[in-house]
Amino acid sequence: MHGETRYGFIISLDAQGSGTVPDPDRPGLRARIYQVAEDAFDRAGISDARLAQEDRGDGILAVVEPRRTEALAGEWVEYLHQNLRQVNRELNRPLRLRAGLNVGPFTPDGQGFSGAAVDLACRIGNCPEAKAVLAAAPDSPLLVAVTEQLYRDVVRHGGRWIEPDHYRQYHVPLREGAQQPWFTVPGRTAPPPLPGREESAVPPEEDGPPEEDTGRRDGAGDDFRFGTVTHYGSGQVLQGKFGDLTFDRRRGGADGSGGRA
Repeated sequence: MHGETRYGFIISLDAQGSGTVPDPDRPGLRARIYQVAEDAFDRAGISDARLAQEDRGDGILAVVEPRRTEALAGEWVEYLHQNLRQVNRELNRPLRLRAGLNVGPFTPDGQGFSGAAVDLACRIGNCPEAKAVLAAAPDSPLLVAVTEQLYRDVVRHGGRWIEPDHYRQYHVPLREGAQQPWFTVPGRTAPPPLPGREESAVPPEEDGPPEEDTGRRDGAGDDFRFGTVTHYGSGQVLQGKFGDLTFDRRRGGADGSGGRA
């Protein structure tokens, strides 16, 4: 219904390097994008769950009912990946896609649909960082970028063909403010890091308070404490406390006298 805000799973799909494709080859590019994406929708069983879809020239912008988020984040992504691998076997110039995924509200109208959640899906899938990561994996046909919320709510829990450990988090400055999306490159255990950056492959853990340095490195900790010892002449001196045992042995000397325990 036009003008009524709804909630859905947003997919922004773009072709990598489409700006360098000659005009005579663009119809074929568009046809292949629809071929691999539509087949993935069908095989994941969510073709009839789409609420809206727009043509983007070198990509597709779609909204799917959020009833089966695992089917999208897992099955649809994997089918898309395998479809790209298949179609690229026949191409001299491989088709490579970037998918930006988000979940949130959108408002349809007579020309399409809009919303901040829609914009964010497009931004993370089309940002320079996403392009650079896919460029750094030249043998891979697909990069998937998910928002931090989508990773937290869906991806990190796993599911059919969802591998949370295969994602890496990136810092991405956008016009809406800095974002922390997660990228995955299907077929790789983790996408490559950006040059000169230290992105995290797992969520960072909070650091606890620093442990007190007892001066020991053998695990004795507070059960061992050096006592105050004054020693003159030759011989051996050993003094300290080991747990509940206090040990004070001073032996030897120039006059040959014994010690005391």
